[in-house]
Amino acid sequence: MIKNSYIYTGTVIHKRFKPKIHFFSYKVFSLLIDLSELDLMHKKLKLFSYGKFNIISFFNEDHGPRNGSSLKDWVIDNLKKNNIETENIQIKLLCYPRIFGYVFNPLSVFYIYNKNYELISILYEVKNTFGEQHVYVFKIVENQNLVQNVCKKKFHVSPFIEMDCVYFFRLLKPSNKISVIIDLNDREGKILYASQDGIKSDLNNKNLIKSYLKHPLMTFKIILAIHFEAFKLWTKGIKFIKKKIKIKNNITIEN
Repeated sequence: MIKNSYIYTGTVIHKRFKPKIHFFSYKVFSLLIDLSELDLMHKKLKLFSYGKFNIISFFNEDHGPRNGSSLKDWVIDNLKKNNIETENIQIKLLCYPRIFGYVFNPLSVFYIYNKNYELISILYEVKNTFGEQHVYVFKIVENQNLVQNVCKKKFHVSPFIEMDCVYFFRLLKPSNKISVIIDLNDREGKILYASQDGIKSDLNNKNLIKSYLKHPLMTFKIILAIHFEAFKLWTKGIKFIKKKIKIKNNITIEN
């Protein structure tokens, strides 16, 4: 029985405040995956495969170093760089799965728990549509339900937002609900609000089939929506900002 991994069904919201207001939202489902249960998920779920093609699947190369190597080892290595205890940790990853072999995750979140199931670290894994990735690593010093993190923007995501900005991350520890909120501010105030919420359901065959049927081809719709909304921003006359450097994977230790 899959005990520590779940489905979360909810809504993604984006609202831009300047120089012109722009809003969109879409329905999604995400998986909160306990990395230690991936082999069990592969065995128990008919629609799901780990490292193999299926209607719904998960591949190591979609996250972390993106070379197919162990995500657990990659997480541990980055925790050690931030002087975070790594013994008997539990690693959970909130992300979209592949659907018919394709996925694009604008944001994936690694939740790291110690042996007492206290949240000790968060890794925000951010991707852009140029095939690049940046991971922000935070130490959690107080075991509270609401987690708040702040850092400078270090990665080109949208071609319509300058680099000189600050991220304000807020999230709830996953329980019956998830909530991930990002405010992006420049020196004059808020530019963007983005959020994802979700309601938990057990990860079993019935619920996975139901999630798929409610969101068929979801991952394809996400990437199409991103480009369509970018086109609408361009038609509104918002300045296009050219990406200055090329990276593949980058990581910053934030505290």
